Amino acid sequence: MKISGFTIVRNGVKYDYPFIEAIQSVLPVCDEFIVVVGNSEDETREKIVNLDNSKIKIVDTTWDENLREEGLILAQQTNIALDHISGDWGFYIQADEVLHEKFLSKLKEQMEKYHHEEDVEGLLFDYKHFYGSYNYIGVSRRWYRREVRVIKNDKAIYSYRDAQGFRKKRRKLNVKHIPCEIYHYGWVKHPKTQQDKQRYFHKLWHDDEWMKKNIPDVNQYDYSVIDALSRFSGTHPKVMQERIDKADWEFQYNIDKKKFSVVEKILWLIEQGTGFRPFEYKNYKII
Repeated sequence: MKISGFTIVRNGVKYDYPFIEAIQSVLPVCDEFIVVVGNSEDETREKIVNLDNSKIKIVDTTWDENLREEGLILAQQTNIALDHISGDWGFYIQADEVLHEKFLSKLKEQMEKYHHEEDVEGLLFDYKHFYGSYNYIGVSRRWYRREVRVIKNDKAIYSYRDAQGFRKKRRKLNVKHIPCEIYHYGWVKHPKTQQDKQRYFHKLWHDDEWMKKNIPDVNQYDYSVIDALSRFSGTHPKVMQERIDKADWEFQYNIDKKKFSVVEKILWLIEQGTGFRPFEYKNYKII
């Protein structure tokens, strides 16, 4: 059984993505790792080269700035990476996602378990979404609970929409829900860098007119504009520790405050009491 890791990144240093940690977190289970590096304005490519790991293969690309609709450029770049993998499984890790080392052996076990089951097309992970600092995680409906991050190397499978998930011949993948988690750090940056990222990131979805109306012209992101958080009491992946130690901003939040509408509160209470999330979007079919 051969495992290929793959990811895409552009301007990872400029916007403070933990892309190096993302790669390092999954390398132990990978036989090869494909990194599609977009034309960057910083030393993103050099950082990857400096990892000096023979498993890593860099594919250089130039992003089409005209694909400013629904994040399609992200799927296009991800599909380039998919075209280069050669393993039986493909492990997709985004540039702001990290796999905790405590899940490595369990993940390998699950891959081996479903390797020869043809009806299993992917593996579904749970998520922890960190917000504001490394001490808080999102608990409201705005955060997706699960997503597919490991897929069979089937050339009919492709990255879907904004590269959050995958499809096969326009249908959802048949997947197994496995006891592993992805830690998502996309909302943990210095407030100034986070605001810069917002300007950059939304350009992948919207035109200049939308940007003017919806992205505040401010220097720092306001992390207080959030509906509900809880305190994180676990451990972070070891590869993240140096980054965590260097964090140079403060964010405090009263976890007892819930900024919900009446409908949101009802739906949240249902989920808290039953574990069921009404009207949840699922880009997969659990089998």
